[in-house]
Amino acid sequence: MLKLDRVGKIYANGVQALQDLTLQVAPGEILAIVGGSGCGKSTALRVISGLDRPTRGRVVLDGEDILEPHEKIGIIFQEPRLLPWLTVAGNVGFGIAHLPKPERERRVRRTLDKVGLSDKAGAWPRELSGGQSQRVAIARALVAQPEVLLLDEPFSALDAFTRADLQDHLLQLWADQKPTLVVVTHDVDEAVVLADRIIVMRPHPGRLHEEITAKLPRPRDRQSTAFVSIKRRVLAALDRSLDRRPRVDDDRSMQAAGMWW
Repeated sequence: MLKLDRVGKIYANGVQALQDLTLQVAPGEILAIVGGSGCGKSTALRVISGLDRPTRGRVVLDGEDILEPHEKIGIIFQEPRLLPWLTVAGNVGFGIAHLPKPERERRVRRTLDKVGLSDKAGAWPRELSGGQSQRVAIARALVAQPEVLLLDEPFSALDAFTRADLQDHLLQLWADQKPTLVVVTHDVDEAVVLADRIIVMRPHPGRLHEEITAKLPRPRDRQSTAFVSIKRRVLAALDRSLDRRPRVDDDRSMQAAGMWW
């Protein structure tokens, strides 16, 4: 169980990024965090990952305080950050170098197959497209079998078709191991496609505004009435988080891209 207990974060320049953020994320759950600029989404991920320490409160995983990067927690950033001097297989296996070679090679081979890159095992990062590079980053994070995987807008730099494809690949990999996923995104469609729960945050300082449950079977039909209904609820909550008039009945709030900035 991942728990955030009244977490606050104030940076050295005096900016309060988070205020009293309290959450519980069950094992195997997918949680999406959305919100406007300045709501502390990325700060929350950095605190959970142990890259930043909270100014107050606690981050606890299985009863252990997280105060630094932890082997049970993986993170995927917006940029793939692949090591250019390693092949695709070398990048995927980098974090499990401590395992016996046969086990390491088996895991790498199986994970590359899952993301559809078996034929790219010997390729170099410079030879990959943006979508392929991000698939390698996902494979590298999941091959270590983390208990918790954090994703900070991992698909935002990609075109809509590639983004949807990678969302499907991520869910396929998640189904294999069922790690806890915490996903920060600006894409409302992405949040509803992926998450069991969607947390809407309020900015300045970042704090919890609203929680929306998305109990839909997977794979999810983006055109279904239930999907559209949850999407409208998230968009309305985002508007309320900025004290703007809810646009739940405004057709302009339902643009096909589902992006909210």
